[in-house]
Amino acid sequence: MTSPSRRRLKTLVGAGSVIYAGNDQQADTGISRAVALARLAEKEKITGLFTADLLQADPDGLAGTTGSQDPIVTLAALSQVTSQIGLIATVSTTYHHPYNLARLIGTLDHVSAGRAGWNAVTSSVGEENFGDITLPEPAVRYARATEFIEVINALFAANETTAVRRSDSGAISIDPRKLHAIHHRGDFFKVQGPLNVPPPPQKRPVQFQAGQSEQGLALGAKYAEVIYTSQPTLEDARSFVAQVQQYANAYGRHTNKPLIMNSFHSVIGDSATDVSRRLREKHERIDYQQGKLKVADMLGGNIDLRDFSLDKPIPARFLPEVGQINRRRGRAEIFKRFALQGLTLRELVIQAQETGHWYVAGTPETLADAIEERYRAGVLDVISLHGLGQPDQQDLLLNGLLPELRKRQLIDEDYTGEDFRANLELPALAAE
Repeated sequence: MTSPSRRRLKTLVGAGSVIYAGNDQQADTGISRAVALARLAEKEKITGLFTADLLQADPDGLAGTTGSQDPIVTLAALSQVTSQIGLIATVSTTYHHPYNLARLIGTLDHVSAGRAGWNAVTSSVGEENFGDITLPEPAVRYARATEFIEVINALFAANETTAVRRSDSGAISIDPRKLHAIHHRGDFFKVQGPLNVPPPPQKRPVQFQAGQSEQGLALGAKYAEVIYTSQPTLEDARSFVAQVQQYANAYGRHTNKPLIMNSFHSVIGDSATDVSRRLREKHERIDYQQGKLKVADMLGGNIDLRDFSLDKPIPARFLPEVGQINRRRGRAEIFKRFALQGLTLRELVIQAQETGHWYVAGTPETLADAIEERYRAGVLDVISLHGLGQPDQQDLLLNGLLPELRKRQLIDEDYTGEDFRANLELPALAAE
């Protein structure tokens, strides 16, 4: 049983694709499917819908469909067919402006009745679409991200919650004297304010932050309410959380430390034999030549593996210096470590299908054991589950893994609050 003082594990799933396909018989096929999946997730009491994002059309197809729809527009649509599930949009702090984002994510909180969150990323691709010849260095991206979040928080904090009043007719009036300027002048942004979107139900949408490099860790420990990280092993997770705690304490967050979120990649089967079959079939479907490109991408993108043998390890001399990589340093560190452990290139290609995330194949009971181990170790607060919308996995997720987690009293049986922050059991924002 969980301790009375310990919140239960919070669950997320990916929002479905709303995209129209050229072979659809009806133009609303994509959005109809996304609506059905969102309603199903809410029926299962999943805490939130998560949307990833990329800002380029991946020329090698390594990212699948990620980035093919705008997260905020997608979630705004899904907010109108759900009533309790949280809505988390991934947003680039490198290629957005904080005033625009405050308006967008604040409006999402309004239209969803207090269910919005946003996941700050610094972007590892897309510079060609925003006027940059090269991607800014990590130190520059994280300095901008820090100021970006400070501006967003200041804009939301400056406005008084009593700025809006509704008349008997249903129309609203806004008292401009209760919307306050912030007079921000920084290295990256000059924002006078005030924010012209009045205070939303949560006062400020929930702040997620993704990144596991040293700079990303420090940013999350300072500002995030939830840190999204890739930690493939329990040992990795323990080390990461210890660093988060250390940084949070240094920033004066002795209480109210950020929650830790992991994406849990899995193959679920109903028996050991079934799991083996599913794994074999999954590995048979891999395009190993494309997989070499994916491993190269996981290692920072500056290594050509096309002529390397699949059945031998990558020689250490070809592996990158992580500190010199400009993109996804945290991911590159994970895959360099895999390579130095002696994994063959074929094994690295298989690992790359999960992009360095925590990955377990097994029965619902086996997966629940792995999840419970991290939860009991105090290194897991929020988990993103896979399988919803996948024909060969959805039933085992809904009728296998989720019931097993409920039986162990690890996840919520129902929504616990009136808004997303409350459902995550995060403390309410301090009164301004």
